Amino acid sequence: MTDFISLLENGDWLANSSGPRYLQLRRRIQQAIDDGVLRENEPLPSEREIASITDLSRVTVRKAVAGLVEDQVVVQKRGSGSFVAPKVHKVEQRLSSLTSFSEDMARRGLSASSEWLRRGLFPASPEEMFTLGLTSGQRVARVDRLRKADGTAMAIERASLSETVLPHPERVTTSLYAVLRAAGMQPVRAIQRISARNLEPIDADILGVPAGSAGLKIERVSYLASGNVVEFTRSVYRGDAYDFIAELQISED
Repeated sequence: MTDFISLLENGDWLANSSGPRYLQLRRRIQQAIDDGVLRENEPLPSEREIASITDLSRVTVRKAVAGLVEDQVVVQKRGSGSFVAPKVHKVEQRLSSLTSFSEDMARRGLSASSEWLRRGLFPASPEEMFTLGLTSGQRVARVDRLRKADGTAMAIERASLSETVLPHPERVTTSLYAVLRAAGMQPVRAIQRISARNLEPIDADILGVPAGSAGLKIERVSYLASGNVVEFTRSVYRGDAYDFIAELQISED
């Protein structure tokens, strides 16, 4: 913190010819983070302190910090101030095979963990009835989890299955697919739809990122060898932490 304050006190970085002052301050803070002067999870000086050191208005300081928050370089904690955001290492997942999150992380040498958001049997919604081919009155097992890799929140996964497929959702402790495999209900293929979205406040709060951050919405419908639908999953992934990769074959035509 002392080194960063010294950087701010040196006013040579502020120049009338270098653009708006809030952008100059934003670049100065960004540079301090890139150079390791400000480290992960380290607090920034308060807006009042930065304004006092730099002779900038608090409005200018607030605008500079807001831009860093938008870029997810800085996070703000209510009642605590602004902090350097922890660095997130992106995870890549190929779209050529159907694997569970646990299996996919294990293949990359990462430790997968989950926090339960919801797990139990519930009346099926119209969308679940239609997708899973259920009739009125049938229940669904819902397995909703916050998925983490090496302790970093990566995705919110909300899986729905027919009660006949998963009558005891509480038995899912790690891998859903491992439970399905043991019951002879392992899906063999899936159709997955991926779209971009801005994270809603509830999902963003669970993932620990600002509301409106870039995310990926993924809907997957998985099928048994018989052709029957076995799983309907809606997931939200952090856009800054996940890349999906598809390998394409070039047509000879």
